[in-house]
Amino acid sequence: MSDRGEQPSKTDGGVAEEPAFALPTGVREGSALDQVATVARLEFALAVRNRWAFALTALFASLSVLVVALGGQGGVVRADAVVVSLVELSAMLLPLVALLFGYDAVVGSDESGWLGVLFALPVPRSRIVVGTYLGRLATFTGAVVAGFGVGGLWLAGTGQFTSAYLGLVGAAVLGGAAFLALSVLLSTLAAEKTHALGGALLLWVWVALVHDLVSVGLIAADVVGPDWLAVFVLANPATAFRVLALQSVPTVTGGMADVLVGSGVTTPVLVAALLVWSVAGAWLAGRLIDRRSV
Repeated sequence: MSDRGEQPSKTDGGVAEEPAFALPTGVREGSALDQVATVARLEFALAVRNRWAFALTALFASLSVLVVALGGQGGVVRADAVVVSLVELSAMLLPLVALLFGYDAVVGSDESGWLGVLFALPVPRSRIVVGTYLGRLATFTGAVVAGFGVGGLWLAGTGQFTSAYLGLVGAAVLGGAAFLALSVLLSTLAAEKTHALGGALLLWVWVALVHDLVSVGLIAADVVGPDWLAVFVLANPATAFRVLALQSVPTVTGGMADVLVGSGVTTPVLVAALLVWSVAGAWLAGRLIDRRSV
């Protein structure tokens, strides 16, 4: 195999489109961590080259600026109100963006021919998948921090910046990591990009629209007891993100905030749950990639 990968055919989207990078050499001698880091750097470079990083940053920056601007229409910007509004919007938008960003990570590269080039490297397939996930996670994390940072700077300029805003950014990074891992898992399992896209959209409908309604309905109908509320929260990364972000807002009372008191759903538990979703999704994708024929 030559040092430079072949030019795969152009696809209709995704960061795997027409890579023009020299493939890394000497990765066989590196440790597992070095191999994963090499693939992650390559994936991050592809995301920057295809302007995914800039598009995601612009999206989150526009969202944060819009909410801050609307929050200050009365002449006074209320930071807590801005954070609550951003959390509710992000609970819908963040999972969708993360799922759409990662759904073609494996199957899209397979269809373009780039995955075969990567698999020709002397690196186990599982490490290539994990490196791909980490590279996209770095892109997504940078976009979240930079994008929401624009709104944070505006808040700071008005003297209304609070630690709750930092809590929102941290929760968004953890929530995005969880959904990105799930999308990479879907991409690993899907035979075609259309299948992966359909699975990603169905998953978004479930976590963003259906899951909470079903959970509340089961509890209200006495099918399960109130003790199950904590299970339902941790079973949905979108709900875990929302509750985690809102826990940093001191003025949020009533509703779920009061119901969860004494349930054991604390900030460390929510952080751990989102980390478990992230690690489990990436690990399963790495385990299942060997079943894929390229």
